[in-house]
Amino acid sequence: MPSPPAGPLRRALRRLSRRFAGSALQVVYEPRYAFDLSGIGHDARRGERILGFLSSEGLIESDDVRKPEPMSFHDLRRVHSDDYLEALGRPGALVPILGFAPPDHLAEAFLEAQRTMAGGTRLALELALAPLFTGPPGRGAELASPRGPGRPAVNLGGGFHHAYRDRGERFCAFNDVAAAIASLRSRGYEGKILVADLDLHDGDGTRSILAGDPRTHTLSIHNLTSAPEADNATVVELGSGVEDDAYLMAIRQTLPPLAERFAPDLVIYLAGADPAAGDAIGDWRITPAGMLARDRFVIEQLGALKTPPRIAIVLAGGYGKGAWRYPARFLAWLASGREIEPPSSEEALLLRFRDLAGTLSAHLLTAEDEPNRSRPAARLHEIDPLDDWGLSEDDLAPAPGTGLGKPSRFLGFYSRSGVELALERAGLLERLRARGYERPRIELDLGQTAGDTARLYGDPGKRDLLMEIRARIDRRLLPGVPLLHLEWLLLQDPRASFPPGTVGLPGQQHPGLGLLAEVMALMAAACDRLGLEGISFVPSYYHLAAKGRRLLRFLDPDDEARIASLEAALSRLPLAEATRLVAEGKVIEEDTGEPFSWRPMVMILPTSEALAARFEDPEYERRAAERRGFRVR
Repeated sequence: MPSPPAGPLRRALRRLSRRFAGSALQVVYEPRYAFDLSGIGHDARRGERILGFLSSEGLIESDDVRKPEPMSFHDLRRVHSDDYLEALGRPGALVPILGFAPPDHLAEAFLEAQRTMAGGTRLALELALAPLFTGPPGRGAELASPRGPGRPAVNLGGGFHHAYRDRGERFCAFNDVAAAIASLRSRGYEGKILVADLDLHDGDGTRSILAGDPRTHTLSIHNLTSAPEADNATVVELGSGVEDDAYLMAIRQTLPPLAERFAPDLVIYLAGADPAAGDAIGDWRITPAGMLARDRFVIEQLGALKTPPRIAIVLAGGYGKGAWRYPARFLAWLASGREIEPPSSEEALLLRFRDLAGTLSAHLLTAEDEPNRSRPAARLHEIDPLDDWGLSEDDLAPAPGTGLGKPSRFLGFYSRSGVELALERAGLLERLRARGYERPRIELDLGQTAGDTARLYGDPGKRDLLMEIRARIDRRLLPGVPLLHLEWLLLQDPRASFPPGTVGLPGQQHPGLGLLAEVMALMAAACDRLGLEGISFVPSYYHLAAKGRRLLRFLDPDDEARIASLEAALSRLPLAEATRLVAEGKVIEEDTGEPFSWRPMVMILPTSEALAARFEDPEYERRAAERRGFRVR
């Protein structure tokens, strides 16, 4: 039975244990992996969600995560032809790889992301072989010894096995596995390497590049063979519609005798998640239990060999928002020896951003010269607002050059540069640069009645408004429970257009940025920083409430029940159509026969355990479960 997410005490004990014993896992990740490109079905935040989950469980800490450099063209030339590498810089070069031609700035960002992940695979191999390489990982080091035990290393990316020597295919521009192996060979590594590829698709490019090398062997168990076999390869084709029993039997019949016979010194395991049922582009039906059984079998069989090999893992395929959960389960087991169920995708991102926020010192966010302020922001919630308005001498003294009483901090804490630093550290600004907004700019509008406003523009000239957040600290909604109230939130891409035949949602002039979960996670991290217990929000339209329910709960359990019932009645409709029907009064309450009337309803995202317990109370759950009846007219 999988374990539930760890509570604070269990997480603390795990962290204490790993500090004495060391982490069982080495992780490679760089924020440049989180590259957005519509049309390829990947989750740009896969690595961030996995890191948030592993960190929240106390299984890794920040010093367990190593950042790679992009793989050099010197290394890539060992496995790709010069003509191909040069052609990648030409207009339209990515059409055979992606199926369409992205704008130049996106094409460049895509190639940079894949080069960085290729560098991550090389670094993962070096970490797995440590201390065989005696120099700094990723910079070329001398070989010390060919064999010996070591900790597994995982690259939270990579596995671009469809890239051939002279071309790229199916989202793969650079063959990171082949290039990483070639880099090791160039520095004298003579060990035998097994590439165990359990992605849904044939590892055709890797097999082609490595063909003829007797010191390497490639294994690919997949749905359809798409390239010739090779003398140093084992190919198993299973067809479509495969389920757990057939898949696991094929692995059990193939891997143990191959590993025993070949006796690898290093195994590169492509732990693709696309065999899973429900994968956005897959055609197999492997359950979560089957996926974890696969991964456990691979690791346990390799560990049972007479001389266990070193192991490096890359994530390879996996498409759709929930695909990250399969490698997350695997890596949690690998790090702890226990099955731990991951949280929702939104919660995992929140955990990651909280972890990142903990690495930022307060004085970096406030732009104060001294790290230690006389009244830490983290204690703001302890100040009695009726006791001289909670003012200290620091508050009464005007900031230099601002004039008496003029606010200079967003929410009383963040400077403009602090807001920019938080967005930069979370990777949001880099993602916007990849969209063509190369010089984003922050502007603060403070001290207004409705709250403080932070605006993010795409350029210093402030022509493109990308994000606008108006927020204030609220102590009245729930007495004794300070909240961050979001008065207004706008996320838009003004240079994008709606797809043909579609229109925007109410209040939407431009397509969204797809960053709602990230922004909410950042605001939750701000709550931690400011000592607030949650985020409150009043949705003005049905679609905002429907999206918000992934993370937030309604303050009133009756509202929770009404909206849950409304969602059930409208579940088969596109969100825009459902919102229009609600707004036009075409959704009828069966109890009254009257149109459902939208009204202000407070939603809450708890960020403290005390507030979260309020929504886990049996009485709240009972009332929230009382379904109302709705029908669409």
